[in-house]
Amino acid sequence: MPEFRFHHLERRRLEDATPELVEGLVEEGFRVVLQAGSPEEVDAWNERLWTYSDESFLPHGSARDGEPEAQTVYLTEGPETPNGARARVLLSGADVGPALRSDCVRVLVVFDGRDEEARALARAQWAEVKAAGQALSYWREAENGGWEKAR
Repeated sequence: MPEFRFHHLERRRLEDATPELVEGLVEEGFRVVLQAGSPEEVDAWNERLWTYSDESFLPHGSARDGEPEAQTVYLTEGPETPNGARARVLLSGADVGPALRSDCVRVLVVFDGRDEEARALARAQWAEVKAAGQALSYWREAENGGWEKAR
């Protein structure tokens, strides 16, 4: 059963915080699926992961790049996990339902708390995960830029 971690952004933008979260998962030894809400968002994330830091690099690719099983971080808008990932990061309203039934051990739901629609969706996703009896926790951005567990 996956552990679900809801990450509530209050200070940084999704584009700034998410690469660091993915990098942390990779450093822990996870292969990761980064699931966006549309093919256009997948393309934007592909570009973002190349440029988010001058000091760091996240090996990644999407179906367009071929050999998805070889990707450390696989970018998609769907529920597939062709790289054998054990961690999934859900963005932009990606459906949480398939992650409930996945082989992942950790699922991060990252949302912008300044966006009313994103907050409402995160609340609905929280309720869905809780009703399914999954382990879940809630994380907020700390003053120092890190994360603090709130629940």
